[in-house]
Amino acid sequence: MSLTLNDIGRIAQLARLELDAPQRERLLGQLNGFFDIVEQMKAVDTTGVQPLAHPTAVMQDVALRLRPDEVTEPDQREANQASAPAVERGLFLVPKVIE
Repeated sequence: MSLTLNDIGRIAQLARLELDAPQRERLLGQLNGFFDIVEQMKAVDTTGVQPLAHPTAVMQDVALRLRPDEVTEPDQREANQASAPAVERGLFLVPKVIE
């Protein structure tokens, strides 16, 4: 797939963008370059390759370096809400804006 300058103009119009000629030329090259990469990726034979849920799923010896899921900050809700104009049961109260 390859775009033309007319295509770029139409896309810019739909996006409500005002592009001058050099910007359109630059964008044309960038978008066509992107489509070239997609075409190269589509040319790769992926028959028999299972989709990955996570990229490290194929590496059995790699342990994910994630921090433990534990609370590290103290509860400061009351201190944070002390300057609020209206609070009820730990929730900020705001004026109704939809009728």
